[in-house]
Amino acid sequence: MRKGFLTLAAVGLLATGSMTACGDDSGTEAGSSTEKKPKIGVILPDSKSSARWEGADRRFLKEAFDAAGVESDIQNAQGDKTAFQTIADQMITNGVTALMIVNLDSGTGRAVLDKAKSQGVATIDYDRLTLGGSATYYVSFDNEAVGKLQGEGLSKCLTDKGAKNPVVAYLNGSPTDNNATLFKNGYDSVLKPKFDSKEYAKGPDQNVPEWDNAQAATIFEQMLTQTGGKIDGVLSANDGLGNAAISVLKKNKLNGKVPVTGQDATPQGLQNILAGDQCMTVYKAIREEAKAASDLAIAVAKGEKKETGQTVKDPEGGRDVPAVLLTPKPIYKENVKDVIADGFVTKDEVCGGAYAKLCADAGIS
Repeated sequence: MRKGFLTLAAVGLLATGSMTACGDDSGTEAGSSTEKKPKIGVILPDSKSSARWEGADRRFLKEAFDAAGVESDIQNAQGDKTAFQTIADQMITNGVTALMIVNLDSGTGRAVLDKAKSQGVATIDYDRLTLGGSATYYVSFDNEAVGKLQGEGLSKCLTDKGAKNPVVAYLNGSPTDNNATLFKNGYDSVLKPKFDSKEYAKGPDQNVPEWDNAQAATIFEQMLTQTGGKIDGVLSANDGLGNAAISVLKKNKLNGKVPVTGQDATPQGLQNILAGDQCMTVYKAIREEAKAASDLAIAVAKGEKKETGQTVKDPEGGRDVPAVLLTPKPIYKENVKDVIADGFVTKDEVCGGAYAKLCADAGIS
């Protein structure tokens, strides 16, 4: 990774003096694992909402745990809440000393975290905060900043197209994902003033249950019908939802004419940007997120504690959760090459077939 491309917001996490023994009487989960062999359990949410979970997070986390010589068990709940809880129970029974989860919803996540805590297992909320939960740490990106970049990106693309009083539709993420709420807070902070001033017109605004891309296509088709085809910009919360909207726009010969946002810098999202069908995405360096989370998990699995130098307020539980938040980056056609140069995706994944010339034109060599 090139120096300076992304930085940790919580530099205290990396300080060499931040490790301390956690054998006090504070009752924290981390202190209970000192006499056990370190073992880390990770539960990923699914594989259909985003390619990142299996394509990036699993790989980077496993590499980090293996490099540290710490045993790990990484499983995917595949969107099944019952399976999520069953996996957690099995991991606790099998002796994990740290458990990292990406919750499917806060209710399920909270039950898993509370059970782990009762068994003396340290816990980490990875990428998504479990509202009302008891996680020892939270590792993610600044998710309101992600949404702000999306709002600014859509505004830039509409301006570039010379749009006048454009109608903007929202394809939000899952209503059970706190990140989706934070993303919307971010892009609303940019776009709502434009709606209020009548510079932009507010179009349909819907959440997509479980980030399901097939449902997103159906929802967006209904939006387009509802507005008589008058949608001039789409704030879609990630690349999968963006591609769903693009598939409908293609059927109506509107692709490339209607700016669409995204998030995650997936190969498909980057290809859509190169083709001119998607105006931007937000790159979150998953390798850096996984490194921050694995560093914490390895420490607490060994019965240690790290100071992050930062907290996030849980709005439901009222708790200040020790946190590490990383900085996202906007990606447009002119800097798609940065994501490839950073090693997040490969040139082969993005530049095959019909995209070879588009990649060359974009300076990807």
